[in-house]
Amino acid sequence: MTERFDCHYCKESLFGNKYILREESPYCVKCYESLYSNTCEECKKPIGADCKDLSYKDRHWHESCFHCFQCKNSLVDKPFAAKEEHLLCTDCYSNEYSSKCSECKKTIMPGTRKMEYKGSSWHETCFICYRCQQPIGTKSFIPKDNQNFCVPCYEKQFAMQCVQCKKAITTGGVTYREQPWHKECFVCTGCKKQLSGQRFTSRDEFAYCLSCFCSLYAKKCAGCTNPISGLGGTKYISFEERQWHNDCFNCKKCSLSLVGRGFLTERDDILCPECGKDI
Repeated sequence: MTERFDCHYCKESLFGNKYILREESPYCVKCYESLYSNTCEECKKPIGADCKDLSYKDRHWHESCFHCFQCKNSLVDKPFAAKEEHLLCTDCYSNEYSSKCSECKKTIMPGTRKMEYKGSSWHETCFICYRCQQPIGTKSFIPKDNQNFCVPCYEKQFAMQCVQCKKAITTGGVTYREQPWHKECFVCTGCKKQLSGQRFTSRDEFAYCLSCFCSLYAKKCAGCTNPISGLGGTKYISFEERQWHNDCFNCKKCSLSLVGRGFLTERDDILCPECGKDI
């Protein structure tokens, strides 16, 4: 007696009929398509066992239904892009969604390298220095007047030269006596500390920090012997080639402040009239 060979689902004989194996079980075509065929995204009909099933991200199409949403040209074996669940050929996608190059005004095709800066896009080969016409690529650049310049060209054409080191000033900088300096070049003539953002003064057109200026040039207080800077509104008393801080101009004996008062001198000392009446 011949062994039976039936459809795993409907149990009808498969002898002499076309069948499909799934997980080692045979199915007649009708049952297989009913149970396992995918539905085409385009026509919503089942994709039969004798049809080619094209898939993209868990979605399926008949070969004849796999076409561009816009121009309807076939996408079989062609590059395509997806936008809002629609498939588009590269031409339609580029025309509709791709950036336009700020230099040549042509479309930047999907998959090609592009350069972007502040909302503008360029083909990599179009993103060049306005002066030397060489590609900028990923190197540093400086925009000016809607043009892009590589750093060396910008420095040659636009940047001010530091008075001290003679090199270009590309960012920041300090102006002193109407001349430009790098911040790191504008230093105290004495101690060489940077003066940018610090209080300083000058002598013979040379800049000094307050500490160096006081140490080198300021008069010394006859009372405390510390320098009298005279800067920032500092008040001091001067008498017979000697100077005092306001706070130091006091009677030697009783320490009474003599600012705005009469006083007497005894050798190097100053005295109030009361303490000096016995001189």
